[in-house]
Amino acid sequence: MSSLLVDRVAAITGGTRGIGRAIAEAFVAEGARVVINGRSVKKGELALSEMAAGDAVAFFPGSVTEKGIIEGLVDFTIEHFGQLDVMVLNAGGVGDSAPVVELTDEEWDFELALNLNHVFRGTRRALKHMIPRQFGRIIAISSIDGKHGRPNLAGYAANKHGINGFVKSTAREVGIYGVTVNSICPGLVLTDMANERAGKNLGLKSIEELVTLLTGDTALKRPVTPEEIGAFATYLASEMGGGFSGGTISLDGGGAYY
Repeated sequence: MSSLLVDRVAAITGGTRGIGRAIAEAFVAEGARVVINGRSVKKGELALSEMAAGDAVAFFPGSVTEKGIIEGLVDFTIEHFGQLDVMVLNAGGVGDSAPVVELTDEEWDFELALNLNHVFRGTRRALKHMIPRQFGRIIAISSIDGKHGRPNLAGYAANKHGINGFVKSTAREVGIYGVTVNSICPGLVLTDMANERAGKNLGLKSIEELVTLLTGDTALKRPVTPEEIGAFATYLASEMGGGFSGGTISLDGGGAYY
């Protein structure tokens, strides 16, 4: 174990698998105590077992689309570990998206609640604890689709653009209190979510087609790994990342133009 995050406490939404799980494991490896959140109690218990980190990791169940869950996560973390230093707002995704002309109000509202609203509410709650302590790290997992758009993903892209704008504004509000606010914008990451949907909303039939489409115009010509995102989140959460705030960092293998 290294020591970049010793004495730090983090809460991570969507932390039982994929990107969130990789961030949790990276944080624990650097000495942090972590609360992971997820919708499934079964997956939460499995994650705790597989991580085998003992008392350094706890689980808080619930969907961030439900009223009070994100606030409950923050409060539980403080009650359980006594403080909250790092808030990672990772939960998000696409439901049954469609072309704009066919996109329903229900789908739009679902994606808004899952992606943008939970970032706002989680940040607001965390800041009430961080500002008096004069320290904090807010890390939102956005997407490279927060810097451009794709057909049939207008709702998702709009929310991720919103996260990036929210991050930039909030960073300017709270920097004087020792709190940094950043978003990471991954490109394609082969998580369970990508495998389950397999480019459905983009009209693709296989993971191979998805990889070709989303990595063909990148420098590395491959997906980004959850571990690479975990490593960068660790940097932002550590003392080394203290001078970096208001950033919307493209972590997409070199495909974004800004």
